[in-house]
Amino acid sequence: MSPRSPLFLTLLVSALAVSGYALWGYGSGTQRAAVHPDMIRIFNAHRTLITLHATCSVIALVVGPFQFLLGLRGRRPSLHRWLGYFYLTVGVGIGGVSGLLLALTAYGGLVSGVGFALLAGLWLFTGVRALLSVKQRDFELHRIWMMRNYALTFAGVTIRIYLGLFFASGLKFEEFYPALAWLCWVPNLIFVEWWLLGCENSHARN
Repeated sequence: MSPRSPLFLTLLVSALAVSGYALWGYGSGTQRAAVHPDMIRIFNAHRTLITLHATCSVIALVVGPFQFLLGLRGRRPSLHRWLGYFYLTVGVGIGGVSGLLLALTAYGGLVSGVGFALLAGLWLFTGVRALLSVKQRDFELHRIWMMRNYALTFAGVTIRIYLGLFFASGLKFEEFYPALAWLCWVPNLIFVEWWLLGCENSHARN
């Protein structure tokens, strides 16, 4: 992927926009985003953990697109490597563990809790697999696991897209929010698997 490609620019711009909103709404330790009153109570009860999760997730969201730049990997391998470690340890590692803990108190009950817990668990699992594969110098497998991992990272963007769509539809927040715990990441992962399958089939034909 090149820095001028539409895919990279779309990922980066959307990541920056959502990251700015997340830091403004949650990253300072003060709840500023307009949400359901029950979610404000959850924030106040878990202020430090939510702030930590928001900050580390933003790191992963913003750093991630740069790891797919071919030029960075080719010309600055050491920078690519250290950004990758930063992404996986601070962004995914701390962000994932804090997300897993927060899933226990997620607004929306069991449906939301299980959805967000699976998201956090798979985020950590794919991150570990990406790290292990690069340690084994299997760079192609590392790229595949990183694509899966960033698809889960990008849930931070897609959940806000769905929020806007559902609000525009006129549904009440409590009616649609549990579905967001699944919609924000399952389609992302399906899309990446479809993309990888298409690439595999293309290589097989060639």
